[in-house]
Amino acid sequence: MLALICGQGALPRLIAQSCTKPPLIACLVQFQPDELPPDVEFRLENLGSFLEQLTEQGITQVCFAGAIRRAEIDLTLIDAATQPLVARIASALAQGDDGALKIVIEIFEQRGFTVVGFDQIAPDLLPPAGVLTARAPQLHDQEDAARAAAVIATISPLDIGQACAVASGHVLAVEAYGGTEWMLHSLTARDEAWPKGGILFKAPKNGQDRRVDLPAIGLATCQQVKQAGLEGIVIHHGGVVVLNLALVIAEANRLGLFIWVREDQL
Repeated sequence: MLALICGQGALPRLIAQSCTKPPLIACLVQFQPDELPPDVEFRLENLGSFLEQLTEQGITQVCFAGAIRRAEIDLTLIDAATQPLVARIASALAQGDDGALKIVIEIFEQRGFTVVGFDQIAPDLLPPAGVLTARAPQLHDQEDAARAAAVIATISPLDIGQACAVASGHVLAVEAYGGTEWMLHSLTARDEAWPKGGILFKAPKNGQDRRVDLPAIGLATCQQVKQAGLEGIVIHHGGVVVLNLALVIAEANRLGLFIWVREDQL
């Protein structure tokens, strides 16, 4: 039996809809999923008890999906079942995203759960390689994509982000704590001295465990890319989720953008 451990955004609902049998829906109390009522809510302070509860309910597999932020720990709420995990939880909260997720996965696996990637449940969320839109990238866009892929590969060990914007070979912005939306919003104010056009590039970090925290694009991404003055979106084949693919393609066509699912060329 599968437990879907959800964060916010559209992804958990789309995964749940793809399940052949209804999964157990669980979430942190601070980050309830959108349009998906949880069966179980838990706090990090009670993680040990939550793991015991999953076992009692016959859960054998877990899938993580959706956005969360790091929750503050209230030491007064830690229960006896979670006490042995406190040091590892604290270590996870002190690390970057990749390090934190690695510790969380290890905790679940050591309790006997199999952590599965959403692509095993809803493979259609990863689009096929190629150009998906009426507009296609030009040579300069392809060169910018190669530059952007090199940027993500270079910053991967720093665990900073999974996206960047590049125009005419110049790196305009790199995703950091504020996420892709914040990064794109920062480009709406670029002046005449900045290069025109450009691309948004998204890819998982090198060496990232692809069972969790894959980057994603959706309808809002297309609108934000247009507002930022970019010409298209390039995503890494097999490593970036597209939420509501048909609608995203239609929106990109409406806005005159291209979407290119780029195969690894590094």
